[in-house]
Amino acid sequence: MVGSKHEAMHRLFQSHPEVFGRAFTALGLPFPNPTAVSLLPNDLTEIDPIERRVDTLLRLDTDEGPFLLLVEAQGKEDPKKPAAWAYYLSHVHAKYKLPPILLVVCQGAATAEWATGPLRIGPRQWASLVLRPLVLGPHNVPAVTDLCTAVDDIPLATLSAITHANDSDIGAILKTLATALQSIDEDDALIFAELTELGLGKGPAAKTWRQLMTVDLSFFRSETSQRLRAEGKAQGLAGAILKSLNARGIDVRPETQERIIGCTDPEVLDTWLDRSFTVDSADDLFGV
Repeated sequence: MVGSKHEAMHRLFQSHPEVFGRAFTALGLPFPNPTAVSLLPNDLTEIDPIERRVDTLLRLDTDEGPFLLLVEAQGKEDPKKPAAWAYYLSHVHAKYKLPPILLVVCQGAATAEWATGPLRIGPRQWASLVLRPLVLGPHNVPAVTDLCTAVDDIPLATLSAITHANDSDIGAILKTLATALQSIDEDDALIFAELTELGLGKGPAAKTWRQLMTVDLSFFRSETSQRLRAEGKAQGLAGAILKSLNARGIDVRPETQERIIGCTDPEVLDTWLDRSFTVDSADDLFGV
């Protein structure tokens, strides 16, 4: 099953594949920037009832010719992965007749070292297949803590935050990204904020990110921020109900007031507000 970190990588490289070229240019690898990008089906299942899906499959057209980019997010070393990756590469090469590249994105240095390979398939004496994935991780993605750099390249700053989730300086990376997001269109900022939250998973870095984003809820649509906005709406509705009853001269007993203020469901409060304009007593708000 594709998890949240996989989904973050999937969406980041779909929406901003140019981050691939910039990341590897910084490492001295001569990949040209794409001039066009096409999302290809990621279902590589044959007639055989074995389901095989790569996280993301892109066709990148460049001035030097097209190639395929397979993107996988890898959380830990997995001895089953080399066989799956070999299948992905050979399958798309045969299907699309284009040279494929496997890109593996890792958060841990040990996982990145393992994924870099070379990963050999075959007996010890003679490897029939040798995999050499390109790997992005904390060992080669820069830790973006400079605000100007982050503003100039939001996708790379987002990738930096995700791949450095377990680093000691992740706090500075996240603060820089959070500040940089305020410099772009709000809809775009929301997308990158969500991608970052997904990519960070459930560790301490994710908690730090949620705290940063709730400072300005307009930049964040996470579960936490939605809850906080709902609480704010509930408080406003409760106040409106009490004002309506007071304006009509209807007494509200302390326990009734506590029930109204203690309700956190905006839909229920909205119903009570409608009733507050017609009921003869405060207790009639709650219906039968």
